[in-house]
Amino acid sequence: MTEAAAWSAEGDGVALWVRLTPKGGRDAVEGVERLADGRAVLKARVREAPEDGRANDALVELVAETIGAPRRAVSIASGHTARLKKLFIAGDPARLLAALEKTSATKNG
Repeated sequence: MTEAAAWSAEGDGVALWVRLTPKGGRDAVEGVERLADGRAVLKARVREAPEDGRANDALVELVAETIGAPRRAVSIASGHTARLKKLFIAGDPARLLAALEKTSATKNG
């Protein structure tokens, strides 16, 4: 399993699996992490608390900014109240995958 398993092309966009740390002191994407069950996820932290969806909103904004996508293109597909979330990013899968690869390389290498 490669690091790219944290995301995959899906229809007219990309699915992205994220492990979110709310109230993390700063807004940052911290690279790819392998979970105990072998799944790969993108690690992210946001300053916001998980109340009233504020951490989710901050995550959507962080991911959009990090990969250069419009905020409206990023949505939480599942895991609204969990640390592990699946996001969907609408747009050209090739461009989005390249942006995610670049982000991963910058954070991990």
